[in-house]
Amino acid sequence: MPSSTPKPGISSETRAPAQTFRDKHGRALLWCWQGLGGTLAVAVMEVAAYFGETPLALIPFATSIVLVLGMPEAEAAQPRALVGGHLVSTLVGFAMLAVFGRSEPAAAAAVGLAMVAMRASGTMHPPAAINPIIVVMEAMKPGFLLVPVGFGAVLLSFYAFGWHNLARRGSWPLRWW
Repeated sequence: MPSSTPKPGISSETRAPAQTFRDKHGRALLWCWQGLGGTLAVAVMEVAAYFGETPLALIPFATSIVLVLGMPEAEAAQPRALVGGHLVSTLVGFAMLAVFGRSEPAAAAAVGLAMVAMRASGTMHPPAAINPIIVVMEAMKPGFLLVPVGFGAVLLSFYAFGWHNLARRGSWPLRWW
């Protein structure tokens, strides 16, 4: 009959259950997975900018990628906030451009108004605050709302869905809208 006596020097109270590599290093693996996803998403953004002949600085998604892939549980990282926040803040930028023209004060005011509009519409997505600055300071054409902003935000939502769910089924989004 096997003895239930612990080995000398190891008490049964302090013996930890065996951990798998994933249990032991899960957070670090998750962070690496998120970082790889961000790297690939930015690479796709760079290719799109190149083929769309749009300067990379005018494609407002790098910080959205970090938020959506790096903090997927955040309310601001959900599709409603991602897509809605980019659209709302861009529309505010166009309104300010139409009324005040291309100027630093108009761009600054547009960011403040975009914050209010995103809050009021339930679409707060802090990275989208760059959009009104781009619209006002670069005097963007109305098509900027659709491409790259609208299309890019929707594309990022689907990319994030696929990426997160490759790692853990049903992990993102918390809700679609």
